[in-house]
Amino acid sequence: MSGSKPIYLDYAATTPLDPRVLEAMQPYFGADFGNPSSVHGFGQRAETALEDARQRMADLLNAKPEEIIFTSGGTESDNLALGGAAMAARQKRGANHILMSPVEHHAISKTAEQLASHFGFELELLPVDELGMVQPEEVSKRIRPETALASIILGNNEIGTINPIEEIAAICRERGVALHSDAVQSGAYLRLDVQKLGVDLLSIGAHKFYGPKGVGALYVRSGTPLLPMQTGGSHEFGLRAGTPNVAYIVGMATAFEIAQTEIEQRAGKLSKLRDKVIEGVLKSIPDTKLSGHRHLRLANHASFVFKGVDGNALLMLLDNAGFACSSGSACKTGDPEPSDVLLAMGFSRDWALGSLRVTLGIHTTNEDIESFLTTLPKLLARVRSLEIA
Repeated sequence: MSGSKPIYLDYAATTPLDPRVLEAMQPYFGADFGNPSSVHGFGQRAETALEDARQRMADLLNAKPEEIIFTSGGTESDNLALGGAAMAARQKRGANHILMSPVEHHAISKTAEQLASHFGFELELLPVDELGMVQPEEVSKRIRPETALASIILGNNEIGTINPIEEIAAICRERGVALHSDAVQSGAYLRLDVQKLGVDLLSIGAHKFYGPKGVGALYVRSGTPLLPMQTGGSHEFGLRAGTPNVAYIVGMATAFEIAQTEIEQRAGKLSKLRDKVIEGVLKSIPDTKLSGHRHLRLANHASFVFKGVDGNALLMLLDNAGFACSSGSACKTGDPEPSDVLLAMGFSRDWALGSLRVTLGIHTTNEDIESFLTTLPKLLARVRSLEIA
């Protein structure tokens, strides 16, 4: 067991705030508290900080400052990208068709379902292979002149698979269709160069890369039509009304700068620990499969399915033993229904109900992994014996 020290293995759900980020944020909770829309000195200092953060984010993303829209987090960025681009494409050219992968975060899938059920869009789900990956040729086959946009996740939050976004973006660009990608899980472990990726819209959220919760950003390529989903003042180039959260935005820019600067060091360390988890679990536990791609996956991400296991019961036993893990997206933890993502990949219900996601972070040690690998087989055997009884 892990002893007295709880071991956190759920970094895909959220990450602890980096002390360097907190230090950068603190002035904007105190002396520099002004509203960046105000014309006086307090407001001007806040505006300077806001626009400096925007420039830093743009430089890291290889974008222009005016292409960076600050939001309240990854969910809002996803909602604005999907709803705003779909509505604008319908208004501009009568486009009414949305292409989406079936392995998206609910911030995308639920928004797409709402656009279909309440606003009359036609939603088409792209097939994924058994590794949860969208193949570019499937996009090419299904994209149409009336496609408003396509949305395909970059690094999957539940299974870790990284999609071939550059190839998919080239197809979308050739056909004149905007491509959005949810990169919320990817900011800490992948280079997010929007020119190389080729996307038109890209969502990120700060708390996935050791920044504060409650702040995110949406990259919108210049010329991409987007209808604002939150109206009011002229903030964020008229695309997202509301007084900006300057302290959190400064924190996000600092966290993203650190993450992208330290990316090789972090990914190198964590991919070795991740591989140790994958190899250890597959070797020691019968009726176990890795979910997602073995190699083309996020550096910190290991995920599994266990046949005939109640995933929630396993999570509770792990928690009692001092290990914080999840059964997929944090938003789905506690849901007794099998994951939509795993079902889309072809797993049967008796496999999909037994999912486990183990995600590592900068504070994870080799000793943590050793302890986890020693404990997990015992707990799984216990869960299986209880279910047989």
